[in-house]
Amino acid sequence: MRITDTSYGSNEHGLIWGYRFAPGQAAQSISTDAAAAFLAQEGDDPEEAFIWLHFSLSNTGSERYLRRHLELPEGFYDSLRSEVGSTRLEQDAGFLVAVIHDVLFDSTFDASEVGTTSICIGPRVLVSARLRPLRSVDQLRSAVRTGQVFRSPVELLAHLLRDQASVLGDILRKSTARVDRIEDRLLANRIATDRTELGTLRRSLVRLQRLLAPEPTALFRLLNRPPEWFSGDDLEDLQQAAEEFSTAIGDSAALVERVKLIQEELAALVNEQTGRTLFVLTVVTVLALPVNMIAGLFGMNVGGIPLQTGHGFAVIVVTLVVLTVLLAWLAFGRPRD
Repeated sequence: MRITDTSYGSNEHGLIWGYRFAPGQAAQSISTDAAAAFLAQEGDDPEEAFIWLHFSLSNTGSERYLRRHLELPEGFYDSLRSEVGSTRLEQDAGFLVAVIHDVLFDSTFDASEVGTTSICIGPRVLVSARLRPLRSVDQLRSAVRTGQVFRSPVELLAHLLRDQASVLGDILRKSTARVDRIEDRLLANRIATDRTELGTLRRSLVRLQRLLAPEPTALFRLLNRPPEWFSGDDLEDLQQAAEEFSTAIGDSAALVERVKLIQEELAALVNEQTGRTLFVLTVVTVLALPVNMIAGLFGMNVGGIPLQTGHGFAVIVVTLVVLTVLLAWLAFGRPRD
């Protein structure tokens, strides 16, 4: 059975796609039966070929097929059942086991739209498994389908990590454009809706950064003690991928800090506006105090109320005007040191 390249669905074994790579040649699609036969070959492949198998974890047949036909470390199977957490990149029983994170394929980037891919790499095989489609994995597949030649499974991993850095860079560019627009509105003193938008953006970036930040460190740690079957070219590819990814993480941290500073400036502006409003309310209350006091006293309808002559009303009005003017001068007109 051949793999249908145009579908994200999996076959009865959970395989979404499989490719066989030969030195200097474009990859060819491979079926689950052909992949099992390839892995069953004893000794090294005379052509130094290798395969990439990508599985869907939503299909219960995936793990059954992997356990039946591949001798993978138990740590890889444990990673298939783990939730979204920290990045992993470690050696286990001669294999390289990795757990990497990325935004979903059809995501517009929200804090909850992050998925996990579990990867196991050996000298002749790269196995990847995911629950939902991810952008970086799809970009790697597109490169394979366009005929790009890959030398080893490690070069595939390095390309995947660079695609991951590219996806993160695209998110940062879009986020930076949003922050620029918010800053422009801030300069124009239009801050009605920006606080909510900034808060959502910052939470998304912080979560993505927290998930991806350990990845360059794990790569550099691996490069210090690589598996024996790594070639010099493999190490160089991973070194370049680690540096690109580290740069993207640094840009993400800088954008998060910029958003934090804008939030602080917005909070200061809101506090200033609140202070001005409270000051105006206080002044109005003080100016109205004489009116309220005299109206209360003369409205009790008890005996002995003064100024009951014909000019009493005029006297009260003049007195209120004088008191109000005096209080207004004390609040606004008096010179301040």
